[in-house]
Amino acid sequence: MSPYDNPPTRPPDRAPDEQAAAPTKGGGCHGGHETMLKAAKAAGKTATLERLAEDYPKGPHDQPQSMCPAFGSLRVGLRMRRTATILSGSACCVYGLTFTSHFYGARRTVGYVPFNSETLVTGQLYEDIRNAVTEMADPEHYDAVVVINLCVPTASGIPLDRLPREIDGVRVIGIDVPGFGVPTHAEAKDVLAGAMLRYARAEAEQGPVQRPRQKDGQDAADRPTVTLIGELFPADPVGIGALLAPLGLAVGPQLPSREWRDLYGALDCRLAAAVHPFYTASVREFHAAGRKVIGSGPVGVEGTADWLQSVGAAAGVAEATIDAAKTKVLPAIRAVLEANPIKARVTVSGYEGSELLVARLLAEAGAEVPYVGTACPKTPWSEADRDWLAARGTHVQYRAALEQDLAAMRDVKPDLALGTTPLVQAAKEEGVPAIYFTNMVSARPLFGPAGAGALAGIVAAQTRGRERFRQMKGFFGDIGSGDSAGYGAQPAAQGGD
Repeated sequence: MSPYDNPPTRPPDRAPDEQAAAPTKGGGCHGGHETMLKAAKAAGKTATLERLAEDYPKGPHDQPQSMCPAFGSLRVGLRMRRTATILSGSACCVYGLTFTSHFYGARRTVGYVPFNSETLVTGQLYEDIRNAVTEMADPEHYDAVVVINLCVPTASGIPLDRLPREIDGVRVIGIDVPGFGVPTHAEAKDVLAGAMLRYARAEAEQGPVQRPRQKDGQDAADRPTVTLIGELFPADPVGIGALLAPLGLAVGPQLPSREWRDLYGALDCRLAAAVHPFYTASVREFHAAGRKVIGSGPVGVEGTADWLQSVGAAAGVAEATIDAAKTKVLPAIRAVLEANPIKARVTVSGYEGSELLVARLLAEAGAEVPYVGTACPKTPWSEADRDWLAARGTHVQYRAALEQDLAAMRDVKPDLALGTTPLVQAAKEEGVPAIYFTNMVSARPLFGPAGAGALAGIVAAQTRGRERFRQMKGFFGDIGSGDSAGYGAQPAAQGGD
């Protein structure tokens, strides 16, 4: 058993899943996880919660620390053209979600249906939501209106599934994304993406649908396509397209999509690639449409070779063509890795879903990677990456808690820690160079030759600063900790007169 398998018990005032309580007598917005769960089941949401628990299983220590999960669904909706998003939840939650959305550059209005105890108990909140959807459903401006129930409306049983399926040609998508039912905001992306894909699949089964918009330079219409599942760095689909071209394949519209018509194109593929492995509901829709789904991604030489083999086999490409594609693309990746070696011990932690792929790339470039922690669950789509890393001595921790990531960082004492904000802060306090995974790693290409050389410069620059951290820690000592932390710290009592 790994020393990171059992995180310490969290103190009650730090439990990340204690979000909001059902509006019961004497309750309020902070009644805790169990109260909300029981209330939601009593209000008729048992089937919804059972589906969420099956799609997004929690870890042995419940769920990892994360921002409000609903942000993931909100993000997916706000990045789509001609899509309106309405939140139903406590005002404090809506404020936080809209603030975060605009911080990440949404530049899009977020609708909000407020409530009070009376409208919640009498059912008027549902009528208010229905009225808001009717008002927003303008076909001149929108293809779809998304309504997201947060914790309290979900726990109260607000039935978004009873909303009209369509108003004046505008689709209506209602989903429950409670913090006590969806473990992370990454998986909440799948809640909405899967719901939209299910709706689009039903439309396509009924008859002709709108053709996806042709992108500049896109030749996907001439070749069978591969749908990439996951939010990727913008240059990565282009790089993957170059890898697929020798197989006679092209990259189709990505999921999550940028507009509704892209959902049809995503479904109309030869196969789908779950590059981010937590899109369980979306994968289910591809399977229902008769499409094969593969896991992992084209990272490094070995990862790219394995991925091309999986793609080719799933697409029915001749073995000779697959071998020729490898011969064409692998030497360039190998050359970049050899020109940009990484000589460092690195730990990887995050909640994006690409943590295992990043660790594979680091290892292929020469880094020692003893630990990978991901907030996402173990699924079949990351199994090949886990096996590859485990064979090289890397411990992979699914549903990693912050305490596990911290324990690994302190035990390993890496030259560089890639992780979440609190892990980066803790690492730097201990003199360990560290960078934020989301802003620094996910903001760079990962696949093909471009990805092979993307991380070497970061690792080299950051590890060179270790001596600087050591000197700073030695200079400042324990200032800022213990009795010397914060404002109004009192000097230690002096002996004598």
